[in-house]
Amino acid sequence: MAKAVSIAPADFSCVLYEVRDHVAIVTLNRPERRNALNRRAYDELEAAFRAASADEDVRCVIVTGTDPAFCSGEDVKEMMTGEQRDKSVARLTAVRPEPTPAAVAALECDRPVIAAVNGAAVGWGMELTLFADIRIASEQAKFGEIFIKRGLISDVGGLWRLPAIVGPAKAAELLFTGDIIDANEALRIGLVGEVVPHDRLMESALALAARIAVNAPLALRFMKDGLRRTSYGDLREIGSWVSATLGRLFETEDHREGVRSFLEKRAPEFKGR
Repeated sequence: MAKAVSIAPADFSCVLYEVRDHVAIVTLNRPERRNALNRRAYDELEAAFRAASADEDVRCVIVTGTDPAFCSGEDVKEMMTGEQRDKSVARLTAVRPEPTPAAVAALECDRPVIAAVNGAAVGWGMELTLFADIRIASEQAKFGEIFIKRGLISDVGGLWRLPAIVGPAKAAELLFTGDIIDANEALRIGLVGEVVPHDRLMESALALAARIAVNAPLALRFMKDGLRRTSYGDLREIGSWVSATLGRLFETEDHREGVRSFLEKRAPEFKGR
């Protein structure tokens, strides 16, 4: 098992972390990149969820982004080219690759997690919303499992959580097309529980977190564990398969074309190889 990162919240540079009235607020903070995730941001996100799980004062977690986006996915320029791409391929092509560490940290966090989705949540940004137990959306939110546009599959959120949330057929449609949907469509299909005016998003998320945090902390943790056991399945089994499959797809021409087309701002031309 990979060693968990150990970055103290005081040393974060890509994520803001604060605890207020028993609620940990985790905010992706790379607004100039629409909160796209580079390696440091992934590591800090993992560390933030680990910190929340280890803090007895924390009874609920809110994850959100600094405007204008929630999270626009991976930082393609940093993560899918050069040295970082090579490191990703090496991790994914191990004999038994492990799930994405930040995903594991979010999913194994034993406090209830609310995603306050303030803008675009696409690619791994949508995955992050799916790792939450409850999703509240700003009217400006958008959601998209756009991995197919890069010649890849989704992380465990799309394959493991999304079908249980919106149903297998709707999950298949979102995963196979890579379509981006708005907040009202997300509400209609049950992806989010509430859509609120943009300037009331954090107020609504904090109010819900307060209603949760007032309850018995140990019972909350066991309640979440019970839901996880009955609603989903084995995270590490599906996560290992996802990582191994991504390792294969990273080496395909279609993936390279997906990255090139994104960087060149054009439609991809896939060849099936």
